[in-house]
Amino acid sequence: MMVFVLHAAWWIGVILGVVLVFFGTCGDLIESMIKRDVGIKDMSSILPGHGGVMDRLDSMLVGAPAAWIVLYLLIPGG
Repeated sequence: MMVFVLHAAWWIGVILGVVLVFFGTCGDLIESMIKRDVGIKDMSSILPGHGGVMDRLDSMLVGAPAAWIVLYLLIPGG
């Protein structure tokens, strides 16, 4: 996608992938730590059995700013 959509070098996509895996995992662990401290299993009842809506968004909340920073720094004229 980096090459065909953003017309950037392939190695920027590799760096972006590694960064998103790291920060997505950190976001999930942070949200799990918050749930453990509060003593709840699910953040909401909208998606029962899935940990709630926050379990679907926790990785994106931390990963999106990290992705923006990588793309801003590595794609010229971005």
